[in-house]
Amino acid sequence: QVQLVESGGGLVQAGGSLRLSCAASGSIFSINAMGWYRQAPGKQRELVAAITSGGSTNYADSVKGRFTISRDNAKNTVYLQMNSLKPEDTAVYYCNADLISDYGHRYDYWGQGTQVTVSS
Repeated sequence: QVQLVESGGGLVQAGGSLRLSCAASGSIFSINAMGWYRQAPGKQRELVAAITSGGSTNYADSVKGRFTISRDNAKNTVYLQMNSLKPEDTAVYYCNADLISDYGHRYDYWGQGTQVTVSS
């Protein structure tokens, strides 16, 4: 059994910052890529940022230069530092992990989501 627990969402004014965290726990042998996705009302879920176990990163064009993804492999935790937030960043943010379980199976896990609301 694996769980992804997110924290750090909330309400912030435009131009402000938030830091999201996502900790993976349970029967984990290793974690490949971890990432953050978001889904705004009436829109499809989209990739915000991803990071491999080696530290390579990938960002959506809309957040480049404003958001930074990082991870602590020892803690199985991924972070998303969000600066210069805009109202269009308002969405539910989901953590994702591509991992190998203790039983050798590869799974794609999702967190429960955390709301980020940016007021203008």
